[in-house]
Amino acid sequence: MRFSYFTHQRLNVGPLVNSTAYVNKHSLSENRANFHQWLVGFTDGDGSFSVVKQNNKWSLIFKIGQSTYNLRVLQFIKKQLGAGNIYVEKNKKMADFRIRDLNTINTILIPIFEEYPLLTTKFYNYEKFKNAYVILSNSTLSKIEKDKLLNELSLSIVPSDYISPAWKIVNNTVSNYETASRIMTKGWLIGFTEAEGSFYLVNKTCTRIVHGFEITQKLDKIVLMSIKYLLHINTNVSTKKAGYFSIATTNSRAIENIINYYHNTMKGMKSAEFKIWNRSYKKHKGDYLALEKIRNNVRIMKNYPHVVLNKKKE
Repeated sequence: MRFSYFTHQRLNVGPLVNSTAYVNKHSLSENRANFHQWLVGFTDGDGSFSVVKQNNKWSLIFKIGQSTYNLRVLQFIKKQLGAGNIYVEKNKKMADFRIRDLNTINTILIPIFEEYPLLTTKFYNYEKFKNAYVILSNSTLSKIEKDKLLNELSLSIVPSDYISPAWKIVNNTVSNYETASRIMTKGWLIGFTEAEGSFYLVNKTCTRIVHGFEITQKLDKIVLMSIKYLLHINTNVSTKKAGYFSIATTNSRAIENIINYYHNTMKGMKSAEFKIWNRSYKKHKGDYLALEKIRNNVRIMKNYPHVVLNKKKE
């Protein structure tokens, strides 16, 4: 049995209608599109698509995991989708948002990832997930036939040189802002940054602390190349141990570009971290003692999220 996927892209054409009803409807549609792009980016960072067999029964699981420190981002996702459940581990350190219901997967989840394709290797796992849904929902197949097909599907492994089909539009090559922006939307990048990005303060010398930004990703170098161009970061994508890639900068001009790009955009605790980082750049750049204190406060906030920081002293 062969399966295929279709990626749908919307084209905004035609004149705007000057009416309050149209503007409200257009705004709702735009907000929904922004959320969907954000969700795909966040999923590319911290989401997973699983096809599992338990007690001789197959099931599909879409999951996004987060530290309970960032529980509010899972609550935001659940509210926006109007579906799914949140599970908090017994130790209360980790939480998951999950969707398992096949009807919800078909009517809510798959349409989002068809319109806005995943940009990382997770596209491969999504394809398996979607094809598994096709098998499970096919009433003409017997249980034996479904088991055979799902076993074959579950054994498939992502090739080492795999690149998401989304990049075919630019021939799997990104060399400037224009090619990057053809594939990667701002909504996607905000979501991916909330999952994988880091706004931090780092010692340059024993008497100097500077602002830094970094995103690390395994396998998908093309994703970091695009981020480099979209955020106007001059440094090159570097290779880390175990096949990880990183784009990082402490350059003042790049940091200011990043501040402008992410202003009032994020939904979870990364938003709080960004605001502290942003404010400390504008108010305390070059002030070692002030920045050291802020860095320590942020560490406390991450380790003990219920501790209220004294914002007036930041």
